[in-house]
Amino acid sequence: MELRVFTEPQQGATYDDLLAVARAAEDLGFGAFFRSDHYLPMNVDGRPGPTDAWITLAGLARETSRIRLGTLVTSATFRYPGPLAISVAQVDAMSGGRVELGFGAGWYAEEHAAYGIPFPPLGERFDRLEESLGVITGLWDTPEGQNLTLPGHHYPITDSPALPKPAQRPHPPIIMGGMGRKRTPALAARYADEFNIPFVDTGTTAAAFARVRAACEEIGRATSELTFSNAMVLCCGRDEAQIARRAAAIGRDVDELRENGLAGTPDELVEKIGRYAELGSGRMYLQTLDLTDLDHLELVADKVMPQLR
Repeated sequence: MELRVFTEPQQGATYDDLLAVARAAEDLGFGAFFRSDHYLPMNVDGRPGPTDAWITLAGLARETSRIRLGTLVTSATFRYPGPLAISVAQVDAMSGGRVELGFGAGWYAEEHAAYGIPFPPLGERFDRLEESLGVITGLWDTPEGQNLTLPGHHYPITDSPALPKPAQRPHPPIIMGGMGRKRTPALAARYADEFNIPFVDTGTTAAAFARVRAACEEIGRATSELTFSNAMVLCCGRDEAQIARRAAAIGRDVDELRENGLAGTPDELVEKIGRYAELGSGRMYLQTLDLTDLDHLELVADKVMPQLR
């Protein structure tokens, strides 16, 4: 089981805050540093304000050397797929091939309204997501020296040189996820390298993984080609007092976090992570909400990570 650090900068973080966490995660041996792609906070003030996901990752690409970097997840409503393919390819090259693209349909209506971003109905958002995936992978996978033309309702591509190319071949891994019962599994089976299900129990995880496996079988794709993963809120402590302090720092209740998150002593975390691993999960994204508490990550690296290898 690989452990990855997952941050929510829209809740209130500067680039320097994120850099400190990314460097700590790299030094401590975590597999990746990921961040959300949101422009509006949720239930907090959010100052100093949002930071752009791909500008942040471009900076981190040059200020780290080993750790993988990505979004969980970029909304298809935020950026045209052609320019997004260029941005991700460039950051991939800047990082030496360490970037992953988490990609979804978008869901947070209020942030779209707050920043003037169109927010179409759910069916159209999925139409745009599907078309965007075709454009992005088409641009990346077109052989150098050839041009790409793709008919499309929302994003038709005409005689594109399909440049630049990312450092990773055939292209950076694409992560998809969510609770959708039909289109989400079908799109994941067709385009994703990883399927992620966040903040749910083992029963819900098992059902979601099964839908994706069934969608893969339907199109003749081996399920072994996909990585399955989870994301959970992190609240680990050496003792009950430390667990309680960390829960209070993020405005959560310890008992609720033990039920719905990844909370408790290191041994408790190992036991709970193991239950997800039994379902086929190979990665756990640790949603780290207090970005000032780097000792939190050090505890996990010291006491949890070695037991999962």
